[in-house]
Amino acid sequence: FRSYVWDPALIVAQMVLLQAGYYSSLGLWLAVLGTLGRTGPSLHQVFSDEILGFSTPPGRLSMMAFILNALTCALGLLYFIRRGKQCLDFTVTVHFFHLLGCWIYNSHFPSTLTWWLVHIVCTALMAAIGEYLCMRIELREIPLNSAPKSNV
Repeated sequence: FRSYVWDPALIVAQMVLLQAGYYSSLGLWLAVLGTLGRTGPSLHQVFSDEILGFSTPPGRLSMMAFILNALTCALGLLYFIRRGKQCLDFTVTVHFFHLLGCWIYNSHFPSTLTWWLVHIVCTALMAAIGEYLCMRIELREIPLNSAPKSNV
């Protein structure tokens, strides 16, 4: 299944792949949901901590996009990481790099309560669902009769 030797190149490649998948699927969800609100995806929707909120339609659509993105990225954990033990690590890493991106984009640390609540919920969803999916794959039965059958 996988060697247990520490492979930093594999870990870095998985992190880059998950981060790219995170932003790609978030952009896709923002574009799809933006058609409902008649807004296009923008970097402000991705990185701004002030847009997320219940009071405006773009804020609600952005929150919905982040939650749907957590579900999509859980599938990314299943296909690219494939280890239940590592799902939480990779999920926190993806969201940590997103926090750094928000900090750089806004020139200040995210301070709105809604931003923190949405990202805590998204981190929990992505990690829990990703781990559940990976554990289902890991716990499948191993077939013992793998030899070819002969018709005698």
